[in-house]
Amino acid sequence: MSAETTDPSQAAPRPLDWLLYFLAPVFFSSNLIFGRGITGEIAPFTTAFLRWAGSAAIIFPFVYAERKACLAFVRSHTAIWLVLGILGMGICGGFVYWALTLTTASNATLIYTTSSLFIILLQWLFQGRKISAAELLGMIVAFAGVAVIVLKGDWTALLHLRFNIGDFGILAAAIAFALYSLLLRHPAVRAMPPMPLFGLLSLSGTLVLMPPALYEVLTGGLLPDTTSDWTKLLGIILFASLAAFYCFQHAVRVFGPAMAGVTLYLMPPISIVMAVVFLGERFQSYHAAGIVLVMGGLILATAPGRRVGKV
Repeated sequence: MSAETTDPSQAAPRPLDWLLYFLAPVFFSSNLIFGRGITGEIAPFTTAFLRWAGSAAIIFPFVYAERKACLAFVRSHTAIWLVLGILGMGICGGFVYWALTLTTASNATLIYTTSSLFIILLQWLFQGRKISAAELLGMIVAFAGVAVIVLKGDWTALLHLRFNIGDFGILAAAIAFALYSLLLRHPAVRAMPPMPLFGLLSLSGTLVLMPPALYEVLTGGLLPDTTSDWTKLLGIILFASLAAFYCFQHAVRVFGPAMAGVTLYLMPPISIVMAVVFLGERFQSYHAAGIVLVMGGLILATAPGRRVGKV
């Protein structure tokens, strides 16, 4: 991935850009509502396959409308098209669902949030990106907020954390999502209209997930067989997939991968609010402390003073 120059005439982000920026973690966090309990009810790669097959079907009209541009992109950049599907939908889809059968949600939350750190690290290594002191401090503060939430305000819980192969699976997904975010800035990808591009990526994800999903079906993997299962899948398709990835890809286009990745820090506090509102869970004092730290870190990391979209 080569470094790209920033257009000095690039317009400042519009209110709509900021709205989509903050909606991305909201839609990603909707997995809490629609995905609660789906792990263990449907085989992991089957879940991911149905998720992206459904997304591809819904968004197909946009792909068909731009079919000439879509076909040209797939023919000229087949490797990029498939790699994006493997990274964003395969590893960050079926692989994550599989890992969640082996590790705890707390471990997964803490580990997956490091994806925003990997984005900046990879840009520093391969694109010569400079990291400001305020940005670094903001990331540290925000990550501390995530840790407060995950550890429930008890730092001694660090002594009892246990890691297994599922945790390494989540770590692999965090790195994959960082690579996915950077690859979205490739000139050929950026040249594609957003909705057709997302349809192509959904199709790519469907194709790469088909073999492991078929293997699960042939070996007795669990399939959706209740109204509840299909309702959860529909919610994941509409909100945690279509809406979330569209908003995130828009944030990458407008703000750059690093700043878009910072939204991942908002997922734990937003998930807490959703759990309280929709699932009747109790709001705790450590939740408040974690939210304050995350928001403070986010403000530090995204404060004016560095160019939007800088790489």
